[in-house]
Amino acid sequence: MYRYHCLNPIAQVGIEKFDEKYAKTEKIDEADAVLVRSAGMHEMEFGGKLKAIARAGAGVNNIPLDKCAEQGIVVFNTPGANANGVKELVLAGMFLAARDVIGGINWVQEHEEDGDLAKAAEKAKKAFAGTELEGKKLGVIGLGAIGVLVANAAVHLGMDVYGYDPYVSVDAAWRLSRNIHHAKTVDELYKECDYITIHVPALPDTKGMINKDAISLMKKNVVVLNFARDVLVENEAMVDALVSGKVKCYVTDFPTPEIAGVKGAIVIPHLGASTEESEENCARMAVKELKDYLENGNIRNSVNYPACDMGAKEEGSRITILHKNIPNMIGQLTAVLAQENMNISLMANKSRKEYAYTMIDVEADVPEVVEEKLEAIEGVLKVRVIK
Repeated sequence: MYRYHCLNPIAQVGIEKFDEKYAKTEKIDEADAVLVRSAGMHEMEFGGKLKAIARAGAGVNNIPLDKCAEQGIVVFNTPGANANGVKELVLAGMFLAARDVIGGINWVQEHEEDGDLAKAAEKAKKAFAGTELEGKKLGVIGLGAIGVLVANAAVHLGMDVYGYDPYVSVDAAWRLSRNIHHAKTVDELYKECDYITIHVPALPDTKGMINKDAISLMKKNVVVLNFARDVLVENEAMVDALVSGKVKCYVTDFPTPEIAGVKGAIVIPHLGASTEESEENCARMAVKELKDYLENGNIRNSVNYPACDMGAKEEGSRITILHKNIPNMIGQLTAVLAQENMNISLMANKSRKEYAYTMIDVEADVPEVVEEKLEAIEGVLKVRVIK
């Protein structure tokens, strides 16, 4: 019996994917797996029983990835599961920036008791006139699951789309419209585009990427949209750009005291993935990842360990070893099995920076002494036998 714990409410359609081999526990110390959305985990202590954490969403800033890796806890996320929900809100953000719909609505509410409201509106509406998106240049920074959807949708709106992503995956490239211009540098995109939207993860080299220098390269009256991570944009630089008129509008899904209330800022309370469909997709995907790892040892969409998949476990036992990526590790692991006259029927090894993962199928039951010998090897972090 596997036990799981939910740190946040998880959509029921996902929880229902757990079968009779699983039971929910209210105590995280008893859990083999944890499901989480936004709850902070950096101050938590994890017991030796915990094997995996699944984030029902893409961002994992709330999870201590290095700490989990060192303790042999695989952390999953659900890339692409909420992509359509975010894409639609990005498009809404562009429309709100192009047409002063918010200002117009506010004006109507302020004059709702005017007996001749329709006539007054005809006179007032020129103050809220805007522009159309068709024919404007859109720059998309990051062509992952969300960026590709935004770029393709913008093409259908008649926009001239520029994409920049030096690490674009083969899968994303296949899904990208042929009408999208591939910018060779992000500076090219800054200089050319009327609208710029960011869709990259928060990494050391992306944090604060939209700063004073980047903004100085942009067109006057540019519109910047940030539905990725708040730390990608330097708030002080953006406030200065809004006040000076360099940036016409900043649309962000991340409210902060510095940005809220600044003229030209449209601040949304982190609604990007807040749709029923997104939450259900993320829940289903997170549960599927956990089940495949717990029952078969397969790793898909981990953010701290390499992807590794040997399919469904068949007869015999499957040994999974989370370890440091160091020389002669495979030799030491197989030597232990040879000492015990255990025949290997299938094996896979994958690495990701300083961490690695090895899966070994054997035809017989695995004695406890083998687990102990494997765990004793320097650099091995966690050994698990799936029977």
